[in-house]
Amino acid sequence: MSRTIVKARNLRKDFEISQSFMQKLRRKSKLKVRAVDGIDFDIYEKKSMGLVGESGCGKTTVGKLVMKLIDATSGELYVKGQNVVDLKDKRKLKAYRRMAQMIYQDPFSSLDPRFKVFDILEEPLLIHGIGDSIDERTAMIEKALEDVRLTPPEEFIDRYPHMLSGGQRQRVAIARCLILNPDFIVADEPVSMLDVSVRAELLNLMKDIIDIQDLTYLYITHDISTTRFFTDDIGVMYLGDLVEQGPVGQVLDNPLHPYTQALLTAVPEPEPDRLDRIKEIPIKGEIPSGTNVPDGCRFHPRCPYTKDICKKKTPPSKEPSKKGHKAKCHFAGEIEFKMRVAKLTDDGKVEKVEELKMDDVVVD
Repeated sequence: MSRTIVKARNLRKDFEISQSFMQKLRRKSKLKVRAVDGIDFDIYEKKSMGLVGESGCGKTTVGKLVMKLIDATSGELYVKGQNVVDLKDKRKLKAYRRMAQMIYQDPFSSLDPRFKVFDILEEPLLIHGIGDSIDERTAMIEKALEDVRLTPPEEFIDRYPHMLSGGQRQRVAIARCLILNPDFIVADEPVSMLDVSVRAELLNLMKDIIDIQDLTYLYITHDISTTRFFTDDIGVMYLGDLVEQGPVGQVLDNPLHPYTQALLTAVPEPEPDRLDRIKEIPIKGEIPSGTNVPDGCRFHPRCPYTKDICKKKTPPSKEPSKKGHKAKCHFAGEIEFKMRVAKLTDDGKVEKVEELKMDDVVVD
């Protein structure tokens, strides 16, 4: 077993909602959003963990907690044995910033438009006191650009961000992380703003760097189809909680939670001969508000398999296969998930409706 780099136990983050004077009088307690609601996970050395779920489920908040951009309400969070929750000393926090870096979603806003590429990459070196001379820092900057395949670096070093394509900007953002030789990177939707043709190139680049620089990733994404290629483990978040997690192949091939099954159903078909069918998403409605999390299983208002126990009792984390694959569902491992598919004729009319097992759902 690889060494644990990140360990979270009962990690929680609540955001208080501002209220008027009259609202405060009417309410006995403060109104809070339970953005991250007591989650546990481990990320191992030179491995990557994917975090998937709908918008508003708390994925990015987890990334910000790990990066110490926001403070946790309670719980434990250890990165390389260091308790990040209690990290207050400025010098230790600065050292932690060097060890843990973040790739942001939007390369158009994460780079200062007033800085040239050289200035963007030199700034972290100056902040952390790396490089005794301009020549030494220039050599580091050129190597960082070569590592992200912006070659020759002389052609890019004097450009401003607006002179670069979206893919090139994100490569500069990745170079800005790598130039400090971090041990751990939070990648928050790193390719979602880019063209499809560029996404595979950047994911390949990020994956190659794992072995070159001994990196560990927390990969946050909406696109569950990329997790099989890029990640080793996966966690599925719903309404602030990790409802399913485990090795990526086991979770995608044999989902134990109805919400994971619904996410897989929503993945577009990659095979041309399957484009004549429409899949029915098995869940309805919107994700509930984090200020009013349902009793019992938080997914029960949208779950097609809901029973009375789901409405009353919070499900424990069950591990039917005993291989690290677990889910918070009363019936994990007992439900045979099926997907309703409507076959279409050439003129777009429904020809027939059939049920498929999850084995027939393609997620590559």
